[in-house]
Amino acid sequence: MKKIYPNAAAALDGLLHDGMFIAAGGFGLCGIPELLLDAIKESGTKDLTFASNNAGVDDFGIGILLQTRQVKKMISSYVGENAEFMRQYLSGELELEFNPQGTLAERMRAGGCGIPGFYTKTGVGTVIADGKEHKDFNGQTYIMEEGIFADLSIVKAWKADETGNLVFRKTARNFNPPAAMCGKTCVVEVEEIVPTGSLDPDSIHLPGIYVNRLIQGDHEKRIEQRTVRSA
Repeated sequence: MKKIYPNAAAALDGLLHDGMFIAAGGFGLCGIPELLLDAIKESGTKDLTFASNNAGVDDFGIGILLQTRQVKKMISSYVGENAEFMRQYLSGELELEFNPQGTLAERMRAGGCGIPGFYTKTGVGTVIADGKEHKDFNGQTYIMEEGIFADLSIVKAWKADETGNLVFRKTARNFNPPAAMCGKTCVVEVEEIVPTGSLDPDSIHLPGIYVNRLIQGDHEKRIEQRTVRSA
């Protein structure tokens, strides 16, 4: 099956619908599938639920979909540095489900492995645990968290071969692989597509079995926080 598409709009063709659940990769401003998010914005698809570690910033990442009111709910860990997110949440326009960072990553990974739920100590005794099943193991209390099963995964990788085997760089590897695993369909944007067989098998971070569609494009290199020493 040919996985390579000419652009983001073509790769998302036939996959988008109002009210869908999307898992998106990214860590801070690193590894954000910006081309696919731009295409979702242009499609006008609305009432979206996103599972993503963060919500980008006001003019980048998922932040561009918040500006156009296309997002109904966020399942996230870190939502700082986004004034429009804060405004919508505090005014009751946006639903928010907070997840500890490791819990969110494991919920995505679990969904990708077909695991409906798992127990974790993270969040016990906090508002995170409200309404969730509690169970004791060896004298320790754990809470049940559910795996994430999304309609669509959108992720960004550094390199891919023509069959969709992926290589990520640095912190872009934190959330993109589990996000890619948990969607019924996975669409990936990469900086470079190389011939099949040219990637070292031991260097592949996510096998192509998880990838349905693939695009190559130019990406913006943003720095979330720049700290410099005075002369």
